[in-house]
Amino acid sequence: MISEAEYETRATPELKRLLEALDALESDEIEAELESDILTLEFSDDTRYVINSHRAARQIWMAAERSAWHFDWDAERQAWVAQKNGDELWQALGAVIGKKLGHPVELARSS
Repeated sequence: MISEAEYETRATPELKRLLEALDALESDEIEAELESDILTLEFSDDTRYVINSHRAARQIWMAAERSAWHFDWDAERQAWVAQKNGDELWQALGAVIGKKLGHPVELARSS
């Protein structure tokens, strides 16, 4: 488990980068909002996906389509990875959004 200080320097900026990538999609089918370390995605059919910082566990959690992921920081991969199945946060989010919208979605990472 990473330290609390490292978690703080990684988790919130990651959520902000995800918001920027979602905003860059410029889709009428999805709205994204970040408030208090909770990133909410709302689709035109009122479906919501939630990605949030979970400080106590030092993880980023995602809930979408009756599924949940708990992402831990993986220093080797330099990415947030769900230990349960090896999914990487950005790829997992792109996949669930793509499935919802019915076409592939690739989220462009900013640095």
